[in-house]
Amino acid sequence: MHISAKVDYACRALCGLAASADEALTADELARDQQVPVRFLRAILNELRRGGIVTSQRGNEGGYKLGRDPSEILLGEVFRRLEGPLAEVRNERPEQIRYEGSAEHLQDVWVAVRAALRGVLDEVSIAHVVSGKLPGEVAQLLEMPGAWKGR
Repeated sequence: MHISAKVDYACRALCGLAASADEALTADELARDQQVPVRFLRAILNELRRGGIVTSQRGNEGGYKLGRDPSEILLGEVFRRLEGPLAEVRNERPEQIRYEGSAEHLQDVWVAVRAALRGVLDEVSIAHVVSGKLPGEVAQLLEMPGAWKGR
């Protein structure tokens, strides 16, 4: 799975907003705190605003705030808002792909991959990330042999 800079920066900004205790933060403040390019972050925040994930206010007291409680904002929602479906095969959803012959059951693998991604991204909220208290099943994945080793 490829996690784009766009999704990474969005999640980092959302964590910053969640930690700000309902205080509005500007894109400049978020970019500085998270060490991300401000112009790119502004575009990301605008997409998140259109999706209702953040709100914005202009003026001296302006900036961005979370549009909902951080426990209600799931990483899967952020990913889909910015990048589309969690798993695609040649720009098609796994359930739409058909294989024949010896590769017939490859579709099953792609659907399982998507289910595994959902099992993490649709269970972890911004509040979980900020608190460091991940859901039990997700935390267990971190304990698996080899979880922290690249292949």
